[in-house]
Amino acid sequence: MMRRWVVSGLLALGGLLAFESTAVAQEIQLTGPLAGAPAVRGLRWHRNKRFEVAPMVSFTLLNEFKHTILAGAKLNYNLTDWLAVGAWGAFGVAHINTGLTDEVEKVNKDRWKSWDSATADAETVNKTLVDRNATVLSIGKDFPSQTGTIQWVFAPQVTAVPFRGKLAIFQKVFVDTELYFFGGPAFVGLKERADFDPGKEQDRAKLVSTTCTAPVDNQMCVQQPKYETATRVAIAPTFGFGLSFFTGKWTGIGLEYRAMPFAWNNSGFDSRGGPPDDRGPDYKVDEKDRAWRFNQMISVSFNMFFPTAIKSSP
Repeated sequence: MMRRWVVSGLLALGGLLAFESTAVAQEIQLTGPLAGAPAVRGLRWHRNKRFEVAPMVSFTLLNEFKHTILAGAKLNYNLTDWLAVGAWGAFGVAHINTGLTDEVEKVNKDRWKSWDSATADAETVNKTLVDRNATVLSIGKDFPSQTGTIQWVFAPQVTAVPFRGKLAIFQKVFVDTELYFFGGPAFVGLKERADFDPGKEQDRAKLVSTTCTAPVDNQMCVQQPKYETATRVAIAPTFGFGLSFFTGKWTGIGLEYRAMPFAWNNSGFDSRGGPPDDRGPDYKVDEKDRAWRFNQMISVSFNMFFPTAIKSSP
């Protein structure tokens, strides 16, 4: 009898659990003084209908041959508290060799050391000649001077601010903070290796400059390649994100990450355009030797907003 009751109870419980039910919810209408009230009152509008002027210092990241420090400014007009249009511009004020450039130049100087004297013995000069000719179109006597650099940047851009809140510092100081994203076209002034074709007479004249008129006894003329640089403007997309920390009613501090992918010959090498499949040297330097780089930089800014009076939401 007890077993029969247990089996019957389990069957009844299984049927109850298998029965499909419908959930019903009731909408609660808010009444009283909070009816129709916004989620936030008295929100400080740091951006709405204000101009933003932000002097900036930028530092390039993950460069192969030259780091660049740029000084510039950002100018925005904020259509609303979450949308702005404006532009950013900067000039390169310093170019610093990377460790890779220093290592290449160290080897390069050793290779040319025997050519610094016109009285080098023939065996040493011939060995150096073989080493030099192997890369004569890629590396001149002064390698750092042929590496590419960013000279200036100008970028119209649109800024969107989807996130806003407060940052607590030691639970004592609370700072209005926002996360914003931006994007637009960038016009980049570059200085890089000029086009060079030894098949052209004017370029062959640049390739060799003689420091002695004729060999005497065991003297040999020192032939030093001299490679020129040229400037051009590259057009590239630019995008990134940043954080703004509002330190006052019309001032703030910004931290920003920016990317600008474009193709350029930042080494000055003859590395592309020939076999196999245009991935080898073609014995001349031109636009085929440019390679895509995901150029990146980080910026620090001091932000000022005008008019200085701040408004708040109702």
